Amino acid sequence: MTVPATLDKLAIRELIENWAVWRDAGDWDRFATVWHEDGWMSATWFQGPAAEFIRVSREGFTKGVRILHFLGGSSIDVAGARAIAQTKMTISQRALVHDVVCDVVCTGRFFDFLEKREGRWGIVRRQPIYEKDRLDPVDPAAVVRLDGERLARLPEGYRHLAYLQEMIGYKVKRDMPGLIGVEVEALYAQGREWLGR
Repeated sequence: MTVPATLDKLAIRELIENWAVWRDAGDWDRFATVWHEDGWMSATWFQGPAAEFIRVSREGFTKGVRILHFLGGSSIDVAGARAIAQTKMTISQRALVHDVVCDVVCTGRFFDFLEKREGRWGIVRRQPIYEKDRLDPVDPAAVVRLDGERLARLPEGYRHLAYLQEMIGYKVKRDMPGLIGVEVEALYAQGREWLGR
């Protein structure tokens, strides 16, 4: 690995960490700087331009919606002015489910398409990969009874997250990439194409 590639990887990792900290803190002006102007965000509850994602995230934050992110390790491949970064992450969200306050935790990876433009790395596309999740009452003595049929219809990697999000009114996309399957294989292929491989 050459020194310039190492510096690029450090800059990309910093950008990814800033994404999580600034978004979860509601620091919207700084959060906007991690994206390029044509950035695209995909999530269970939103797919569209980064500018619109920032707007709706800000509105939700003001209304008390808290979707928090915790990051783990990264694997970053750089090819010239383009890069693909995969970062282990956990999404957590708290909401009322059948009159019980619950936390849902979903583990997966952020799969980021990045580009260096005019000396600055930015996210062009962010696509989470949803690997597994769980839902628990905040009060350990409480019992929440989920609709088993409804739960079974939701995608395995994020079914509890989708269940909670639909309970509070979000429309959830049903074909997001998981740990295995055609969706994640297509995403990997798109990543290779982005890098020119």
